[in-house]
Amino acid sequence: MCGIIGISGTIPVTSRLVDSLKRLEYRGYDSAGVAAVVDGKVERRRAAGKIRALEEVLAAEPLAGTVGIGHTRWATHGKPTTANAHPHKAGRVTLVHNGIIENFAELKQALLDRGHTFESDTDTEVIAHLINAEIEAGLEPVAALKATLDRLHGAYALGVLVEGYPDLVMGARRGSPLVVGWGEGEMFIGSDALAVGPFTGKVTYLEEGDYVAIDHDSATIFDASGERVNRPVTHVAASAALVEKGAYRHFMEKEIHEQPDSCQHTLSAYLDPVEMRATPPGDLDFSKVTRIQVVACGTANYAAFVAKYAFERFAGLPVDVEIASEFRYREPAVSPGTLAVAVSQSGETADTLAALRYCREQGLKTAVVVNVHTSTMAREADVMWPTWAGPEIGVASTKAFTAQVSALLALAVAAAVQRGRADRDEEARMVRALLEAPRLIAEALQDDSQIRRIAHDLSKARDVLYLGRGSNYPLALEGALKLKEISYIHAEGYAAGELKHGPIALVDEDTPVVVIAPYDEMFEKTASNMQEVAARGGRVVLITDAKGKAQAGKSAAQVIEVPATEALAAPLVLAVPIQLLAYHTAVQKGTDVDQPRNLAKSVTVE
Repeated sequence: MCGIIGISGTIPVTSRLVDSLKRLEYRGYDSAGVAAVVDGKVERRRAAGKIRALEEVLAAEPLAGTVGIGHTRWATHGKPTTANAHPHKAGRVTLVHNGIIENFAELKQALLDRGHTFESDTDTEVIAHLINAEIEAGLEPVAALKATLDRLHGAYALGVLVEGYPDLVMGARRGSPLVVGWGEGEMFIGSDALAVGPFTGKVTYLEEGDYVAIDHDSATIFDASGERVNRPVTHVAASAALVEKGAYRHFMEKEIHEQPDSCQHTLSAYLDPVEMRATPPGDLDFSKVTRIQVVACGTANYAAFVAKYAFERFAGLPVDVEIASEFRYREPAVSPGTLAVAVSQSGETADTLAALRYCREQGLKTAVVVNVHTSTMAREADVMWPTWAGPEIGVASTKAFTAQVSALLALAVAAAVQRGRADRDEEARMVRALLEAPRLIAEALQDDSQIRRIAHDLSKARDVLYLGRGSNYPLALEGALKLKEISYIHAEGYAAGELKHGPIALVDEDTPVVVIAPYDEMFEKTASNMQEVAARGGRVVLITDAKGKAQAGKSAAQVIEVPATEALAAPLVLAVPIQLLAYHTAVQKGTDVDQPRNLAKSVTVE
């Protein structure tokens, strides 16, 4: 969530700040603003809504200057209004903030008691007042920042300007990521590498508790204790920030169609197509693991849930999958021999990171499945298992989901081999099934005209049920989540066997039921569930292969056919129509597909 950009340079900065904020729109936001040093004073321009509203403000009131900060805000404290939009200002201090200050009410009351006045409802404005008070008391800006950080409880990434110090931009991070970008005669801070990517390919990732002061040609970094430190400079592809939709209407549509490549790239890191062996990165020995504890949120949680079936069925390895926000607070019992695995696209998801740290503190070996290989989780875990989805801009995850499933299924094959549950022939068979998945995904993407027609009808529904058995159950959960996220239609996913234990009461002619059921050993049982729905006037939308379509008979009102594949790789192929169904339904309804309301791409606060 919340995007941050800061630039200390020698050329006009405003248009560059706005361009960077546009690159950060994928993170989700509901207001935006910029500030720049103009003739020694800091001026702000802010607007509620999308960046185009900010551009209208800037067109009416241009903002000059070569040093500045910008921000896209996802509302936490206070409604998404102009007054609550960042940057916030107090005296000589202007700043932007990503995160939540947990003790802001106590700090704010103390400031009110001392005569301070506030113009917003945010926790962020408190930080500006605190830094300004320290400067008025005689501290230099960097020392004032440190004194303030020591009083804050919670998560933050900050970008700070101080009047009287025209080249200075300060930054700090705890719980939320922040990077330093190294340019030629100019320096940057940003909430991620994409923020600074249009300007430089040289990036330093600040570590937990770090703070930094940059001017147009240098950066001074301090650790949480206040000691000056050197952090490595990483070379990243600046072109990674230059993500465009191309011929597609939305980033989500583009990313759905990128899945043959993203799955192929990910699988190639785990599988040897010549020897037909599973060769995951890292040196973890699954034969020494007694249980896997996965922590994740949202779509990543469902990716892990899909993998649970594979690990237990093929490797005989028990897997617990738990929502990270629940896991971290219930003081869970863990046992030696358990491998803690965090799954996250960004590697910065606050609840998942906290759960991972809890497991590490309990003495467990830790691993992460992550798409951002330089993220906090990637750096802190014992083992990093990468996905290769590339930048995902659409808030509703698609290619990151299938990349996670790809990596986890390949790991399940490796675990089966290492634990003696799969011989050489079985390993080759499973590897071959996974390697064929990208081609089958491409086939599933070739013609979505039938899905478009179904989506036209689905867009009129108020409620939709999704059903599946086995690994298709978490796919049902993911399908319902996708529909909710981008079309705003209420949807729920259920295990098909649970239909008669309650959900069938919701079935009528106005409630479509999407059934995910390739022809497998459970198809006949799921077909019985479809007949139960049809007998009550419900309209079944069946997602299946050719044999399943032939066997379904008239119990399915509409059928979406996908290529047949082996059970291990089936979730990768079945994910495609689930995503397309949600996408075309949202397009039919005219919603903001790439940036659905109230949602953020990377949830770096609780």
